[in-house]
Amino acid sequence: FDCLVKAIDNDEVFATNSELSQQDPVEEQLAVTLYRFGHDGNASGLQSTANWSGLGKGTVHLYTHRVMTAVLRLDFMSSAVRLPTEEEKQEAKTWVRKRSCKSWRHGWCFVDGTLVPLAYRPYWYGESYFDRKSCYSLNIQIISLPNLCIIDFS
Repeated sequence: FDCLVKAIDNDEVFATNSELSQQDPVEEQLAVTLYRFGHDGNASGLQSTANWSGLGKGTVHLYTHRVMTAVLRLDFMSSAVRLPTEEEKQEAKTWVRKRSCKSWRHGWCFVDGTLVPLAYRPYWYGESYFDRKSCYSLNIQIISLPNLCIIDFS
């Protein structure tokens, strides 16, 4: 959490030009956004998240928009997601060798995927979001090192 806050803290979307009103801390905006993304169905809705956070629905939407704007910027993506150095690869191989079976001793990265449920069928190409569990969702895959550094995603 702290690492992500530090990575997006200086993004211009969190800057305020007004002296009369300041934005809430990036930590709070990120926490509300992550809470919302950590739930599905009605629990991920604006009203449910607003009830949990004590904020208005418009503020929850604004926080989510700001965090996603910062995370999807090319600057963030190129600094947060990168291929490992040779040293990082060797450290990862050592970690795998110590904690797994002999067959995987040359391995150095992990691949995992998950479905992120969508509240509604997307308007454009909605049928392509229909998953094997008979829900509408996004299929996300992350490739990381043992230290949880993300090196690729789709």
